[in-house]
Parts: sequence; structure tokens; C-alpha cells
Amino acid sequence: MENARAVVNAGAGSREHDILRAEGASAASARAHEADLDLESVSVQYPGAPTPALSDVTLRVRAGEVAALLGANGAGKSTLLRVAAGMLAPTSGTARILGSDVATKRRRELAREMAFVPQTEAVAWGFRVRDVVAMGRAPHQGVWMHESAGDRAAIDDAIGRCHLEALAGRRVETLSGGEQRRVSIARAMAQRPRVLLLDEPAAFLDVRHRLSFYRLLADAASRDRIACVVAMHDLDAAARFASAAILMREGRVLASGTPDDVMTPARLEAALDAEVAVGVHAPSGERYFLPVKTR
Repeated sequence: MENARAVVNAGAGSREHDILRAEGASAASARAHEADLDLESVSVQYPGAPTPALSDVTLRVRAGEVAALLGANGAGKSTLLRVAAGMLAPTSGTARILGSDVATKRRRELAREMAFVPQTEAVAWGFRVRDVVAMGRAPHQGVWMHESAGDRAAIDDAIGRCHLEALAGRRVETLSGGEQRRVSIARAMAQRPRVLLLDEPAAFLDVRHRLSFYRLLADAASRDRIACVVAMHDLDAAARFASAAILMREGRVLASGTPDDVMTPARLEAALDAEVAVGVHAPSGERYFLPVKTR
């Protein structure tokens, strides 16, 4: 479990839990610098909630990796992303990006290093697609927001990679939900982040653009050395495109490691409260997942 590691309190019999607790502060600091994104023993308790939204979660994702967060609604995936993005202070534990605590970073500095695409966001009424994508360059620009040649190259590249060329001059409010989602993703790509956090990014995309997006994400992680964390429900895409899978339930991590190791029928049933059949598509050799019945 080396690529993207998530560890929680699994009980006194957990060997890895005991090892983690025995490590000194210097060893923990050294590990943090190995990962572009590092969450160390993070817990979140919302006011009035009977149980924690996150419980002692540790997660590390390195440059070039795509980590898929999997779990039912309410498992803690969105909360984890908000903590990683510096939008939510954990009750305990630390979130670091590029080795530094996100709580100590200025918002502009953090925006140069990290991009976050939430589940939903307000439509930028009155702005054209290219204008919205160009907003991703704001953290890299001066007070007057002058668009440099480098900015234009990043904007054009993001528009092309998200297949938005034909829509670049359209006003965003005239687009479909799926098209608006692609604009949000393009804006994040134009930001040229070191860490990319996405919350159900393909929720409104059609089949063609969903496949295209996941290929783009895997390619961008590898080519641009981005550490990507994606909350998703698409098991087929997670198995096919992610380099690591983190299976969550009720704020805890049930399993983490490679998709082949984590995404087994028994573990998926434990996390999702549903029986999931796992098969192999013979022509491609890719695994597929068929929900059969609820538990």
C-alpha cells in the first residue's frame, strides 16, 4: 500500500496502526515531504452531529498519482476534500500541501499550488467560457490581472484538452450542466496546480466526455506530475484510470491501495451496503462492476 496510503484506527490488532503510532515526529515530517498531498490523523466533527465526519484519517498522494475516493453518500469524501483544500479546518490532525500546513498558507499561495472543483458551484452569469477558464490564471497574475503569453498558452491548452473550442465564445449560463462542468474542470486545469482535488467531476458528463475526462486526468497526472484526488461513484472508471483507491465508510477508511487490491466484492459490499459483482471484459481485459442488490 505504497502509492496513496490511508490509515485509520483499525483496532489494537492492526499492525500498521501500531507501527504508525510508534513513529516519531521526525519520521512523520520526512514522510510528509515525500507526498504532494498529506493528511495526517485528520478528524472532523461538525457541530451537532452525533458522529465524526472523519475519524483519524491519514492519506498521502504523490505527484503523478490519481487517487479515487470511493464510498456511499455521507462516507466523508467531500469533507476530506474540503480539509485538503483548506476550506475546512480539521478538529484534529493536519493537512499539508507540498510539505506545508494548508492552515498557514495564504490563499493566493495555496491557489498557485492547489485547484479544487466542488460538486456544485454558482454559474458565472454574463461571462463567456474563455473568460471563466482564464480565471484559473488569477493566482499567477499581478494586481492588474495582465494576461501573459504563458497565461494564454495555459488557457488555450485547458480549453483544448476539455474539448471546449467550439464553446469558447458562449456565455456560460447558456450551456448544459455537463458543458458547465467541463468549463469548471478546464478552469482548474488552466491553474496548472501541483495538487488537483475533484468532487464527483464527471457527475453530469455524457459517456463520451466522461471517458475523455478520465483519460485527460490520468494523462495530466502523469505528464504534468499532478497529485490528483477524485471523489467518485463510477467504479468502472476508478478501476480503469486510478492508480490508487481509498474505500470509505462513515468517516473511516476501510481499505486503501491499488484498485485491484481494494475493489473486491467483499470490500465494496462492506462500504456500499450493496452486493457488487465484479467481472472482466474479455476483449479489453478491464474489470467491470455490476451492482446486483442492496444489503
